[in-house]
Amino acid sequence: MKTNESAENYLETILILSRRNPVVRSVDIATEMGFKKSSVSVAMKNLRENGQITTTKEGFIYLTDSGREIAEMIYERHQILSSWLISMGVDEKIATEDACLIEHDISKESFEAIKRHIGVS
Repeated sequence: MKTNESAENYLETILILSRRNPVVRSVDIATEMGFKKSSVSVAMKNLRENGQITTTKEGFIYLTDSGREIAEMIYERHQILSSWLISMGVDEKIATEDACLIEHDISKESFEAIKRHIGVS
């Protein structure tokens, strides 16, 4: 299933937060992303309807297998592209921002070529 950039960012954020915190809640996502809680609520509803997250009655958010797959793909792209740009002399802040832009649009073929070129499997 093709997801949009916004959904990918939310899924990636949930993944990152789940690695740092025992549970993830909408308020955590709002704080991390700098969004209003109402915006996050709408996004969580969409992710839930698309089968990419589940939520408990307590409001805890968990990635489904399909949500985790997308989140891990985007996170891997972000990490590798950021590191690659930094290794070429790009300022860390700029490299991170640019990686955020590239990670959503780069083709799988081009990303795999970059990984091979820099020796990441």
